[in-house]
Amino acid sequence: MNKSGTYHFHLISDASGETIRALTRACLVQFDDIPKVEHHWSLIRTKRQLRPVIEGIKAEPGMVLYTLVNAVIRDFLEMECKRMNVPCVSVLDPVMKALGGYLGVKSKARPGQQHQLDAEYFDRIEAMDFALATDDGQRTRDYKEADVVVIGVSRTSKTPTCIYLANQGIKAANVPFIPGTPLPDALDERKDGLIVGLTKDPKRLVQIRRNRLRMLHQEDETDYTDPELVKREVRDAHRFFVEKGWPVIDVTRRSIEETAAAILGLLEHRSTAPGNAPDRT
Repeated sequence: MNKSGTYHFHLISDASGETIRALTRACLVQFDDIPKVEHHWSLIRTKRQLRPVIEGIKAEPGMVLYTLVNAVIRDFLEMECKRMNVPCVSVLDPVMKALGGYLGVKSKARPGQQHQLDAEYFDRIEAMDFALATDDGQRTRDYKEADVVVIGVSRTSKTPTCIYLANQGIKAANVPFIPGTPLPDALDERKDGLIVGLTKDPKRLVQIRRNRLRMLHQEDETDYTDPELVKREVRDAHRFFVEKGWPVIDVTRRSIEETAAAILGLLEHRSTAPGNAPDRT
């Protein structure tokens, strides 16, 4: 921590840095209200490339977290961090050692291997393109290709949920439920395909919609945010989902990750128990 009370974290990787960022943030989220600054150093594969990193740590001392596989680079970084008296942690070492012991083989020290362009990578890219192309009720003709179609009233996190699912290789389309507006006919053609309805507490929904309108510098007291109308909108949507036999997920107290996890669970249930009715989540 520096004099201003801010904690600095230096995240060093020999690849894109995606892994170290995700791991660090997954851990830091457990520590509320910590003033922090992340310094990202990616594609560090030689001592020459590491030297500016060392200077950056000297300028803003803080915890060092790294994913480096080259032993020479690792030793040099740890030696310099010891001189500066800053903590230095290899975040993958415990997992790699455990895997090596279990498998009985030594890992291959090749940087960036976790991001090799395999079939799974291209599936994710294709799913991301699909989510963007079918966002908010677009390209209904493509619903037949979707692994799941997500439906909900405005501001129930349909788009971010579909984007998150796409990053898992799941093709997800989303459709807005608008009172008085019929849903696309293409949904009726998905006789065996998963369709999920999202719902949310009306009071929370009103707050989110008002904040959204304020961000857009628009009047925040409209039918869109009228508490009684929003309550009726949520009630009508939920009733419609139930009548259709679609599973319904209440996203009021769920994060995007939790909602996506629930949908993944529904997809897995359908794949392992064909012919069974989907669970209510």
